[in-house]
Amino acid sequence: MKIERLDLYHVAMPLISPFRTAFGNDDCVESVFVRMWSGGQYGWGEAAPWRDPAYSPEWAGGAFILVRDKLAPRLLGQDLRSGQELQQALAGVKGNYFAKASLDLAWWDLHARQLGRPLWSVLRGSGPVVEVGADIGVLESTEALLLEIDQAQQAGFKRLKLKYRPGWELGMIAAVRARFPDMVIHVDCNSAYSLAQLPMFRELDRFDLAMIEQPLAHDDLLDHSRLQSEIATPVCLDESIVSPEKARKATELKACSWINIKHGRVGGLTSAVAIHDLCLSAGVPCWVGGMLESAVGQAHSIALASLPNIHYPSDIFPSRRFYHEDLGEPAVDLCAPSRVRASDGAGIGVEPHPERLRRQTLQRAELR
Repeated sequence: MKIERLDLYHVAMPLISPFRTAFGNDDCVESVFVRMWSGGQYGWGEAAPWRDPAYSPEWAGGAFILVRDKLAPRLLGQDLRSGQELQQALAGVKGNYFAKASLDLAWWDLHARQLGRPLWSVLRGSGPVVEVGADIGVLESTEALLLEIDQAQQAGFKRLKLKYRPGWELGMIAAVRARFPDMVIHVDCNSAYSLAQLPMFRELDRFDLAMIEQPLAHDDLLDHSRLQSEIATPVCLDESIVSPEKARKATELKACSWINIKHGRVGGLTSAVAIHDLCLSAGVPCWVGGMLESAVGQAHSIALASLPNIHYPSDIFPSRRFYHEDLGEPAVDLCAPSRVRASDGAGIGVEPHPERLRRQTLQRAELR
């Protein structure tokens, strides 16, 4: 397809309440939206590195400028017949995975629309329905947390992810396990620790957690390998896996037992599928993470979660969990307890709501 036009949007999507993690507290999610045009059709992509370079070295304002000034001009007028060709066109710019993902995701939606098929089908997924879990950030008190977990359990969620950070650690997990002894639970550390906390991680072994997600530095593999050899609880890598090459090294070093795949963090669906396939060959199971994207970004996640090596409920959430009004429509909702369904329409089947997009846009650009 020949890329004829790109519409870019830097948006801020207000959350119902602040989301608290080890890398900070945020009251909105900042994303970069891309609409890619070819032959009178278009596709949408969304990448959400957030407002500050805290989860990763990227941030939404910087990603928007990079897409506008450096990445998008490399694609305009090009005939891109595959995601690999798009990635090759962008390869001269190092890193900046979220920025690249906004374009890669738009290409995949456009490609699937041109084929007249749902994106999950184009990716050769196993079906449109995928399993999802609940995710709870750091709260004001343990009692408030226990109440939210009870609500998630009553809603039918089959697994729970708890954000974990200094000051919200072993005591919190002990209270949760005492109240919910049989629930599938894991913790997400968002790179908050080092091997100096090895005794604490050994203590976590007694709580029968499904995994410990990204306990150490965001760019580390070696220390994670040592940690995994020292504890029984499976280690899951998230921030450390930004490319198929990093995934290969992680599996060879035995740095983890699981890999979380986020299409934004790895540069788009092209790399996400490559990581999935590499892990499948290596015998390392995966699941799909998220950055609290709108329904647009989550639609790509649902398609990714339909692949065969996804063996744990993914971080794909009903829109009402975090937003009064989702910027994308239709909004994400459960089709059954702990399950969501991809659209049956061509592509991702989701678009930004025009008025909400206008209202939440901080800056925009159009390139022809």
